[in-house]
Amino acid sequence: MLGPPTAKVMAEHLGLHTVGDLLHHYPRRYEERGQLTHLADLPMDEHVTVVAQVADARLHTFASAKAPRGKGQRLEVTITDGSGRLQLVFFGSGVHKPHKELLPGTRAMFAGKVSVFNRRLQLAHPAYELLRGDPEESVETWAGALIPLYPATAKLESWKIGKALQTVLPHARDAVDPLPGPLREGRGLLPLPEALLKIHRPHTRADVEEARARLKWDEAFVLQVALARRRHADALLPAVARRPRPDGLLAAFDDRLPFTLTDGQRKVSEEIFDDLATEHPMHRLLQGEVGSGKTLVALRAMLAVVDAGGQAAMLAPTEVLAQQHHRSITEMMGELAEGGMLGGAENATKVVLLTGSMGAAARRHALLDLATGEAGLVIGTHALIEDKVRFHDLGLVVVDEQHRFGVEQRDALRGKGKQPPHLLVMTATPIPRTVAMTVFGDLETSVLDQLPAGRSPIASHVVPAADKPHFLARAWERVREEVGNGHQAYVVCPRIGDEEDDPKKAGKAKPASCADDAEKRPPLAVLDVAAHLAAGPLSGLRVEVLHGRMQPDDKDAVMRRFAAGETDVLVATTVIEVGVNVPNATAMVIMDADRFGVSQLHQLRGRVGRGSAPGLCLLVTEMPEASPARQRLGAVAGTLDGFELSRLDLEQRREGDVLGQAQSGTRSSLRMLAVIDDEEVIAEAREEATALVAADPGLERLPGLRTALAALLDDEREQYLEKG
Repeated sequence: MLGPPTAKVMAEHLGLHTVGDLLHHYPRRYEERGQLTHLADLPMDEHVTVVAQVADARLHTFASAKAPRGKGQRLEVTITDGSGRLQLVFFGSGVHKPHKELLPGTRAMFAGKVSVFNRRLQLAHPAYELLRGDPEESVETWAGALIPLYPATAKLESWKIGKALQTVLPHARDAVDPLPGPLREGRGLLPLPEALLKIHRPHTRADVEEARARLKWDEAFVLQVALARRRHADALLPAVARRPRPDGLLAAFDDRLPFTLTDGQRKVSEEIFDDLATEHPMHRLLQGEVGSGKTLVALRAMLAVVDAGGQAAMLAPTEVLAQQHHRSITEMMGELAEGGMLGGAENATKVVLLTGSMGAAARRHALLDLATGEAGLVIGTHALIEDKVRFHDLGLVVVDEQHRFGVEQRDALRGKGKQPPHLLVMTATPIPRTVAMTVFGDLETSVLDQLPAGRSPIASHVVPAADKPHFLARAWERVREEVGNGHQAYVVCPRIGDEEDDPKKAGKAKPASCADDAEKRPPLAVLDVAAHLAAGPLSGLRVEVLHGRMQPDDKDAVMRRFAAGETDVLVATTVIEVGVNVPNATAMVIMDADRFGVSQLHQLRGRVGRGSAPGLCLLVTEMPEASPARQRLGAVAGTLDGFELSRLDLEQRREGDVLGQAQSGTRSSLRMLAVIDDEEVIAEAREEATALVAADPGLERLPGLRTALAALLDDEREQYLEKG
């Protein structure tokens, strides 16, 4: 079909391997030949394609090292679109062809990378394609035609992709339509071949809209059918129903609680208990704002399972967090956690901790308690998944912070039960409803959105350290004031600081989150900042450091001292992001805040204001006021609503990152569907898909849909869903 060189570039750089892949490589946007790109709005450093007219062209000669006798040649062409002008430059022997072809008045498509030279935008050596228009074409039709511009690479310009598409477009007629006829007709959607023709060769903007509406449905529907089939298959798996005893461990625990549950906690607990009482495995995602009391809800579910004769395991992403959960759960349970010990309550159970760094004897002991069923609850890290770990009767797995946890690991733990255990996934990262339906579509979702009584609001402010250095000085004064009032503070930095033995590498540290920063210094490091604070702005206070490369025992010792109030200020990396609970910590200063993502900042901020005293979060940045990074920080400072921020985060990162592993396998990534904007399409597709799979789980009557599923669920993807 296409020449081998073109095919090779398409496969390597754009992930396009088949005619079908190419037909589904949709234009990013369309130019009307009569209405041109705004040259004034071109983005810096991006590969762009513009349609414009040559205003003038000048050939200059100059002397250079290669051409000492003034024989060097430079062609400068100015193009315009009525809204702005752009300089094109060609050098050396590359000037001859454009000099002949790019005469004033000529119209063409130009593609290249936008750079700045002498404070003016320019394209150096752009590729171009003249727009001659067939002699038969009248001026009107020529000016009104839509030129599709494709996502392209430096190796393959948009119009070459366009030409390749013209070659394969006749094959669109053979495209197998995945949508069932009645659904398509009922919703007034175009047949697939027609949609493909209209997306690649539209005559009007209305053609484009019709085609897009149809192709979005395809993506949403096929993905939702895949997820509906997963849910359907899960519903057929056997599981042991686990119902709490009315006078058991759970009832005794509830009697001990010094406070009443919020309405939200009650409602979500009911949903979970209903799931646990059925004979197929629960698959539930529990989303809760930082501090909404998810752990308590999960613990009540675990106790219900122990009541019903099973065991429950909680999986945490880090040792610090596993130890902390273990500590807080045994404290909350009191004598109910002292099963088999003197002073333990009669219906008590044992709560064991299992992590990779435990001593051999403690570990042997813990493994024995799990195998005999002596331990009803186990809290641990990945160490729980190892082959050696045997459970007596695993009934429930609680996974904390899903986004840190691979699907394979969930799967390995699930294999530890005699029958598949029930599964509860907890996340404090609020996930917009549509993403929950797309990524975690095989899980039912519960949301905790009330904060428990007695939680304090957190005041957040941006501290512009470069524009207003005295603001930073004031930030350290505020930390001193909090400590003076008997409270504690965190200072968070993006980097540890002990990895820079090599000065060459030190300068190369890439800022994580923002390409829009002018400064190229490495991100601030825990070890440097701690030393600077202890010697300067916070001298006299008890300052300690915590980061991921410390020995587990050292980490735990630092956390214990901080929790006990023996440390005033903890300078840490994001190891404190998840689950660290010190109610007396009221202030947090985040250095280089622009280097963190929106959701991450929201997570970090949730570590303060966990007691009755109000929390304070200061976001320190050197970014200029107009930069996108500063606007992002302003948004975080402006709202405590995690769902609002998660939408913002998604809009900024684009869906690809968020869908992450769920969209692994290049062919399955969403091309037309925008998870944020197309909420209605996704919700309707989910309903249609669920009904369709209930009626015909094997899709026997829909060969077209089976083919589309096979393409979506390439091997990697299939495994992902299998293990989801």
